Formats: sequence, C-alpha cells, structure tokens
Amino acid sequence: QVQLVESGGGSVQAGGSLRLSCAAFGYAIMWYRMGWFRQDAGKEREGVAVIAIDGSTGYVDSVKGRFIISKDNAKNTLYLQMNSLKPEDTAMYYCAATTYASDRISFYPNEYKLWGQGTQVAVSS
Repeated sequence: QVQLVESGGGSVQAGGSLRLSCAAFGYAIMWYRMGWFRQDAGKEREGVAVIAIDGSTGYVDSVKGRFIISKDNAKNTLYLQMNSLKPEDTAMYYCAATTYASDRISFYPNEYKLWGQGTQVAVSS
C-alpha cells in the first residue's frame, strides 16, 4: 500500500526552525516529482516547495531564502528545512507526490495524486 507519512511539525517561536520529513512506503520517490503544501484554516491549499526528478527545486516567493526542500532517495524520504519561521507560516503541512515522472516544477495541487495526512506547524510571535 502506497503511503506518505509526515513528521517533524510542532510549535516554535518566530525566528525558529523546524525540519519536516515525509517517509514514503510502497513508492519510490526517486521516480516522481514531490512537493510540500500547506493549508491554514479558511484558506486554500498552497504549494510551498517542489522538487523534480532531476533535483531541481522551486519555491513560493514567501518562503524563498528561508525554506529548503531536499530528498534522500536511498531513505525514500522527502524533507523541508524551515528557517526564520514567521507567524504567517502557521499551517498544516502536507507532503504530496505525482504518479508520473516529471521534471517540471508545478505548485498546482491537482497534479499531485498522493498525499500524506499532514503535520501541524504553529509559529508564535
């Protein structure tokens, strides 16, 4: 059974850091595009960072220079290093993956067919 399992969320003060992990089961991440999305109450789901098969990455403007997406194909795990966190980063963070090979960077949620259950990030001022 294919499964994405996130971990690493929590509560931090503004300026702090967190590292999210997404472990994939029954699915080899090296062959697919993966991304991190977030959704806060009452808001639409937003693409935060994406990594393509070739390792190229893309970020939404609001996190550029603060967040780093990476993956370890041997561990079948996706990461999101979040630094200089701001209260506006507070949200549920989801790991997502496509079911087709792609080197194109895209933040459209509909293109990602596999989703984790989410991990909550809360940043206080």
